[in-house]
Amino acid sequence: MSKFLIATRKSKMALAQTELVSNLLRDAVPGLDIGIAENNPRGDRDQISRLDRHGGKGGAFVAEIRADVVSGRSQCAMHSLKDMPGNEETPGLVIGAYLKRDEPTDTLVLRPDITMADLRKDAGSGFKLGTNSVRRAAFLRDILSKADIIHFRGAADTRIHKLDNGIPQKLVDGTEVGPADGILLATSGMARVGVLDRASYTFPVEEMLPAVGQGIVAVECASNDWQTLDYLSRIDDANARACAEAEREVLWVLDGHCNSPIAAHASIDGDVMKISAAVLSIEGNTIIRHEADGPAEFPRELGRNVGLAMIAKGAQAIIDESRV
Repeated sequence: MSKFLIATRKSKMALAQTELVSNLLRDAVPGLDIGIAENNPRGDRDQISRLDRHGGKGGAFVAEIRADVVSGRSQCAMHSLKDMPGNEETPGLVIGAYLKRDEPTDTLVLRPDITMADLRKDAGSGFKLGTNSVRRAAFLRDILSKADIIHFRGAADTRIHKLDNGIPQKLVDGTEVGPADGILLATSGMARVGVLDRASYTFPVEEMLPAVGQGIVAVECASNDWQTLDYLSRIDDANARACAEAEREVLWVLDGHCNSPIAAHASIDGDVMKISAAVLSIEGNTIIRHEADGPAEFPRELGRNVGLAMIAKGAQAIIDESRV
């Protein structure tokens, strides 16, 4: 049998996630000869531009990895599910496995001389907080309304290095912003690259709703590659799949784009699924929320109902206003 290749980004976090996929497959399919096909997609090559310049996270991080599978170079591709566009389908590809969900929350990393209490004291006045996520930026503008939210790019460990060393973020026009007093990162990503000890404050889901699919690793393959689909089915986590399908259905119904601050999180307790969703204005001063629960066996139906309820509350107008 030829080597079974997994396409991935060459970043530290992506390689750690891919190694997890590899180990699970080795346990599930003894004797499988697994290799890793490293890619350096546009979003990693360009550490300055906003991601919407590349068509959002899908264009920046996903498209070139998918091309490895479409071309037949690799049998499957590893993605962070939150990077995968939810309002489009790629002909010929399917998600064959969702791994057990990691912590889905967002964590604030601050300079050692600053605490969350300092930020809350005057709604963040005088502090610069960095992120490249429109969702996180919108929530920060709501929670810490007087803070200056600045564009900040790079892998988790790279951003922490810039924070600690007072390195500003370069912008496309040659100017700089920062340095930052704090940065907001995915908790799961920090754990993957071994920097969770730098966490200053982790926002509970109720305070900062996660991105759709945050904390879930997805493995994509050709829809007609039955052998690979069989292998991936052996590492698929049923709860993660159900939650992912529900959250992505919300995103599909809302027809969000790369500049839309949209959040959704599903959880399962027994045979009941609960979904919370939110759509925010870019400024964070308008938030539409909806929450519902229903049978866990019908995740897409529940997600669709939540998306439609959000539209009925006026979410579409906020999404349209955020298009650039």
